Amino acid sequence: MDSYTDSDLKRLSDEREDWSPRDILRWAMETFSPRLGMATAFGAEGCCLLHMLAGLRDDTGKDLYIFNLDTGYQFPETLALRDRFQEKYGLTIHLEGHSQSQEEWEAANGGPVWPQDPDRCCHFRKVLPLRGVMERNLFDAWITAIRRDQTPQRATAGIVERDKKFGIVKVNPLANWTKSDVWKFILDNDVPYNPLHDRGYPSIGCWPCTKAVRPGEDDRAGRWSGSQKTECGIHTELHVSGSGI
Repeated sequence: MDSYTDSDLKRLSDEREDWSPRDILRWAMETFSPRLGMATAFGAEGCCLLHMLAGLRDDTGKDLYIFNLDTGYQFPETLALRDRFQEKYGLTIHLEGHSQSQEEWEAANGGPVWPQDPDRCCHFRKVLPLRGVMERNLFDAWITAIRRDQTPQRATAGIVERDKKFGIVKVNPLANWTKSDVWKFILDNDVPYNPLHDRGYPSIGCWPCTKAVRPGEDDRAGRWSGSQKTECGIHTELHVSGSGI
């Protein structure tokens, strides 16, 4: 990572702007494997990437560390989808979580934290576990499934950029894809996906803070509905209130 300057990463990103996601992933695997990781919440975009990565693993002989941040509040459908990916593609998708179980966390905090302070809940159940993974020094780069058209905060994402929070390279193979691109790929390639998408959940997080959206609403309108919150903090900074455990 130290060998890449900001101008290097900008050049790499610009050169790959018109590459297919599969070619971007191949480059990432050939460049960074085995010190390459991917966190997935099994959204539609992540499912596309997992399908591509499974094929590239077989083609290149390269591998990476794939993990899911298990908050203790994931939908049962999400966890079942993890099992399906592992079975269909032979992938190992690790569960990484907080040192306290959901029950221990709630007992230590007098009940669920998410109704009063969803930022703090996300910070302790997602951001800190991710930080713990990163502090194990497993990666020089990691792959995300973000798209530029998802939120204003993601609109300037590069194909390749520096993750300022973790000090490694971030690769965003789907940055310039659209929602239509994602679903065309899923349907054309028979990629497994979360059945909640068929029930009006275009973006799926933890069950307490995710709702179905109404026609015409933004895809992420069901995340933390009724609040100004739009991100969990993995790809942005959060202001977190309250003391930690």
